[in-house]
Formats: sequence, C-alpha cells, structure tokens
Amino acid sequence: MPRSPSSWNASASCRLEWRPSRLLGATLALIGVLAVCAVLASALPGWGIALLGPCSAAQASVSLRRYLRRPSCLLVIPGGDAAPTLDGVTLTRCQVQWRGPLAFLAWRDATGRRGHLVWWPDTLEARARRELRLAAEGLAVSARGAAMAP
Repeated sequence: MPRSPSSWNASASCRLEWRPSRLLGATLALIGVLAVCAVLASALPGWGIALLGPCSAAQASVSLRRYLRRPSCLLVIPGGDAAPTLDGVTLTRCQVQWRGPLAFLAWRDATGRRGHLVWWPDTLEARARRELRLAAEGLAVSARGAAMAP
C-alpha cells in the first residue's frame, strides 16, 4: 500500500546558497555592448554620440561590476512553522515564484525593508530546484494558516 508523499513535503527544510549568475553577467555585458552600438547607430549629432557613447559604456560596466561583486548569501527555509532566514536575518512575507527556469524570491525583513533574489539556471541545479519547490510549497501552506477553524 503506497504512502502519501504529502505528509513529509510540508515539513521539508531547504538550505540554498545564492550567488551571482554568470549567465546574467554575460547578458548584462551584451546589453551594454548593444547600448553603445545603438548610440553609434543613432541619428544624434557627433557631439551627442561623443557624450552618450562613453556614458552608456560606463553605466553598463558599473552595472555589471556591481552585480558580479554582490556577496553570496545563504537562504534557510526550515520545515514547519519556523520563519525562513537569509544570512541569519529573519524574513517575513517570504514568497517564491517561478517563471520557467527562473526562481524569484521576494520578502520583507523584520524592519519592513523589501528584498529579492533571482536564481538563474546556472546557479540552481536540479536537486536544489526540487528542494526549493518543496520548501516553497511549505511556505505557502504556512502563510495561509490552518485549513480548519480552531
């Protein structure tokens, strides 16, 4: 007689490391190159191209550098009713959304500040993706509360 797998899914805990995605870094670099090409191909006068070309290149490199230098962090979603933590900071209103292979985590911390992380396919392997899906289901169940009246 098969057992019901849902009895342990809601209490599954999850420990995931977030780190900057190389795939997103390459995409940001490509967008920067395309921005410079767009300025060069525009109908701006020469002085406009001379001003906007270096500015768009500088902005692209600053954005890329800022993203790639973000420190990695550890997300812990414990089983049961315990609150998830990110590098030891308790998260409230934690929510995981999926858009194809991308996983989006949005939260508020104890002070009310919002935060978000995105796991790209190159930073979240299949095993960790399954763990996050199970833990996210547990988060959604605990956020809704009990199904029966007290």
